[in-house]
Amino acid sequence: MKRWLPLIIFAALAGFFYVGLHLNPREVPSPFIGKLAPAFKLPVVGQPGATFSPEENKGKVWLLNVWAPWCVSCRQEHEALMQLKAIGVPVYGLNWKDKGREAEALLAREGSPYVVTVDDLDGRVGIDYGVTGTPETFIIDKAGIIRMKHIGPINAENWQEKIEPLLKELNK
Repeated sequence: MKRWLPLIIFAALAGFFYVGLHLNPREVPSPFIGKLAPAFKLPVVGQPGATFSPEENKGKVWLLNVWAPWCVSCRQEHEALMQLKAIGVPVYGLNWKDKGREAEALLAREGSPYVVTVDDLDGRVGIDYGVTGTPETFIIDKAGIIRMKHIGPINAENWQEKIEPLLKELNK
């Protein structure tokens, strides 16, 4: 038996590596799927004194897009988000760790795809949502339950294949 142990260990590791090669790194399982979206109340970018909380969207299906002005991928995603805004998809922005306070000027210059963008300067709300980087987008249903977490920029392909069908199903 001792003589076969290295072969058994090698075969087990090879099996794990083989399976791992076929996994999508953007498909990170989130422990928040199927659970109530974490509550927060944050200031709205560019609207002194105004705040936003997910409670305000109870009864609606909406997207929470975590982004940052310093994020290159977020800038690539911007045009796709503007297209979603044009067709009436409610996307809310979470401006994550914007220490330079660049969001307001950037959105004024490039146009805002968001219904509302809130400031998460210290990143605590992002931590509550399990954010590992930007951009990340959460689809939240009418009851306030997270139904999907998409890591990376939204583009035409993942919109048509994953996000749009789920939104249609949730809006029935």
